[in-house]
Amino acid sequence: MSTTQPPEETLADVVMVDYGLGNLRSAMRGLERAGANVVISDDPADFDDADGIVLPGVGAFSEGMENAGPFREPLAEAAADGTPVFGICLGMQMLLTSSEEADHAGEGEVEGLDFIPGRNVRFDEGQKVPHMGWNELNVRRDHPLVEGVDGEYAYFVHSYYADPDDEHAVVASTDYGVEFPAVVANEAGTVFGTQFHPEKSGETGLTILRNFVEFCAER
Repeated sequence: MSTTQPPEETLADVVMVDYGLGNLRSAMRGLERAGANVVISDDPADFDDADGIVLPGVGAFSEGMENAGPFREPLAEAAADGTPVFGICLGMQMLLTSSEEADHAGEGEVEGLDFIPGRNVRFDEGQKVPHMGWNELNVRRDHPLVEGVDGEYAYFVHSYYADPDDEHAVVASTDYGVEFPAVVANEAGTVFGTQFHPEKSGETGLTILRNFVEFCAER
């Protein structure tokens, strides 16, 4: 099996958003291996000088959006300026318009960031939840993030998945009793996310992170 070699120099400056949820240290180490200089920050002002922004996340959608409230407008401004924004797991789900997770918890509708129009829905066709383990990635269309990973396996842990309004938003999919988006992106291709955890996905994940860092460096 081929091994992705870590770069010999820093390629891009990346800010990882610290809003109280997420596997920050593990994701930071993965990004550093991929060639990024990573700053973990709870200050939106740090977005100004970033080549790319990572929105991690583990936990409930409603809590994530509540904690990320101070970052909503700065993230929107960064995305509008073309700064790459990369959501991981819950962070990817937060890129969408809303999630039915809050409805199931009796909390009513909770708005997401609405960078990618759509809703997050729960597995409801008899699948065991959470979906946990390694599954194959099926690349549906070209995007720099997924170069070299078609047919490779990534590590998932989730009970809800993205259901974008526009099918073109689906960059890669995975089959778990239903075909669901594993990677999504906005129309411009600069805001995107993975439902799986690249930092836990071995060489496949490192390739994804390296693709992200190189994409940031080229912007």
